[in-house]
Amino acid sequence: MDNPSTINQEYEQELMTYSLEEEIFPTIQVAEASVKEEVNGTDVVNEIKHDGKRKLPEKQAEKKEPNNHPDSWFDLKVNTYVYVTGLPDDVTVEEVVEVFSKCGLIKEDATTRGPRVRLYLDKDTGRKKGDGLVQYLKEPSVELAIQILDGTPLRPGGTIPMSVTRAKFEQKGEKFIAKPPDKKKKKKLKRVEDKILGWGGHDDAKLLIPATVVLRYMFAPAEMRADPNLRSELEVDVREECMKLGPVDMVKVCENHPQGVVLVRYKDRKDVQKCIELMNGRWFGGRQIHASEDDGSVDHAKVRDLEADAERLEAFGAELEADL
Repeated sequence: MDNPSTINQEYEQELMTYSLEEEIFPTIQVAEASVKEEVNGTDVVNEIKHDGKRKLPEKQAEKKEPNNHPDSWFDLKVNTYVYVTGLPDDVTVEEVVEVFSKCGLIKEDATTRGPRVRLYLDKDTGRKKGDGLVQYLKEPSVELAIQILDGTPLRPGGTIPMSVTRAKFEQKGEKFIAKPPDKKKKKKLKRVEDKILGWGGHDDAKLLIPATVVLRYMFAPAEMRADPNLRSELEVDVREECMKLGPVDMVKVCENHPQGVVLVRYKDRKDVQKCIELMNGRWFGGRQIHASEDDGSVDHAKVRDLEADAERLEAFGAELEADL
């Protein structure tokens, strides 16, 4: 065993201390030094700044895979549409909204401010085909509509059941052409959705459903032809009276209609019912008014009394012959 005194002599105090000028570890020249690290199998040089801190390598931008072009039928990432068949031939948008809104809020069109409901028409006849598309505001409403409304008739007591399914979309043409995003339209839609979903201070806040009242026997076509100012005067009178019940979008006098029809379009369907209660059976210009809600099956502006037109043409022809 070694003598302790011998060990102390080997490691004396002078040998265990260093002068201030000496350095235990060599100093790296910061300005010229660089460190190599292996990142993902490649050598990356990390430069060292003058303050002694390393600059980390910048992360490589992750490449996003482009969306695959649909071949034929395809599903949307967020699909809020339902496709409906088995609708009556005389169905209206208002009816569809009333039934399908039981399962959730119907999305509002940012341009027309109406509900996003589309009823398909036959290209040859122009009549409704009995199918349509409804867009909800939120995706869970789609599953709820399928569970509740699929297999039931649109109208109480109806015999034709509806088929309600999640809508699928088909690519048009052989080549897929992506539409450029419309940022302004997207922001406008977002504001509309926020307004619908917002509190607003009302428990019963809901999407307004526009509807039209048909007022019959407001005038006689002969009176309209005899007085060129009657149309504008009648529009003003009807608008002033109907605005007392709610906001009015449009008043249209169908001057050639044999029943003397005036159309009044309200922003909210509940005001239509008020107008019908007020105007139906009321007397105007010696005639009793008949008021009802427009079901959209007839374009009243294009209706004419063909027999009266034929009589006027015959009378005009007789006058021309008399002058010759």
